[in-house]
Amino acid sequence: MNSNDTELKKTILLVEDDSSIRELYAMALIKTGFSIIMAENGAKGVELALAEHPDLVLLDIDMPLLNGYEAAAQIRADVWGKTVPIMFLTNHSEPSYEAHAAAQAPEHYLVKAETPMKEVMEIIKNALAS
Repeated sequence: MNSNDTELKKTILLVEDDSSIRELYAMALIKTGFSIIMAENGAKGVELALAEHPDLVLLDIDMPLLNGYEAAAQIRADVWGKTVPIMFLTNHSEPSYEAHAAAQAPEHYLVKAETPMKEVMEIIKNALAS
């Protein structure tokens, strides 16, 4: 058995309420070689994160049921969730949003409109390379 047989695909949990944006990022993640799990709101995202233990959680901020901050806090409250890389992927570029997100110790805070898709994929790959 060679090393490629034992290397499993990294799994990303994509939590995004906008279906068109969710599909766009899902396609890019799959094309980059990741397995993905998707949730359309923060509550479902927390449920899936705690059940599936993905390698990285990609969270929008403005979502129904639980926003990204609340979802991240609930994930971080779990023993497994204390160390999982969380990245916020949002349309909010205001410093107050990023400051609020910092409380959850995210791996990155990415603004959709300012971060090209290719760069988002590179940042995710780099975060999971360690």
